[in-house]
Amino acid sequence: MFKYFKDSYNELVNKVTWPSFEQLMGSTKVVLVASVIFALIVLAMDITFEGLMNGIYNLLG
Repeated sequence: MFKYFKDSYNELVNKVTWPSFEQLMGSTKVVLVASVIFALIVLAMDITFEGLMNGIYNLLG
């Protein structure tokens, strides 16, 4: 068990390539913009479906 943790630590410290702060901020911006676009698409679908359902309910009853 101790060897596993020692090897894991060694791999994280010596073998993993960590992104720079600029790369991290760039990726964060991409995720943020994509999330906002996705949320707007879902909002548009929700509003459209709500209007469609209200139209059907008004027509039927």
